[in-house]
Amino acid sequence: MAAAATQKSQQAQADQKEKTHETIQVVEFVLGRELFAIDLFDVKEVVEYTTITKLPNTPPYIKGIIDLRGEITTIVDLKERLNIHEDGGISEENKRIIVLDEKITESKIGIIVDDVSSVSTFEMGQVDSSSASGNSDDHTILGIIKKKVRVKDKEVNGLIIWIDIKPLLKDIHI
Repeated sequence: MAAAATQKSQQAQADQKEKTHETIQVVEFVLGRELFAIDLFDVKEVVEYTTITKLPNTPPYIKGIIDLRGEITTIVDLKERLNIHEDGGISEENKRIIVLDEKITESKIGIIVDDVSSVSTFEMGQVDSSSASGNSDDHTILGIIKKKVRVKDKEVNGLIIWIDIKPLLKDIHI
């Protein structure tokens, strides 16, 4: 009996070690006062804010469309889509548009965010998936990434909300 428990413990440690060596690459961005991230491979490019043409009879989170190098691209306000009502104090002109890869969206879609901070690589051991969502029906939050940040000569954990962009955009058909 004790041997089985020891073997189970060793297997759990091996699984954890393997998990810490897997990595993810994400694009970090700001919405309101919080840091978020999406998979790097879901992103085609990041562009500066440009004039958005509003469309009638669309949900409030669809800001409108832009002409991006000759191609019409639908722009989604991610703060509105995620019900984030905090204002980060960023003017419209200083926001960024993350253009998503068409393989995941099936059409030209960009998401408007307050700022794009970096592209980062994290080990899966830095991701807490267990506390990702208080609502078990919400599959948009993949996990919480713990990132070491220096604040006044101290190293603290900064938290980044890692989201799956695909389910957030699945119902957009323009």
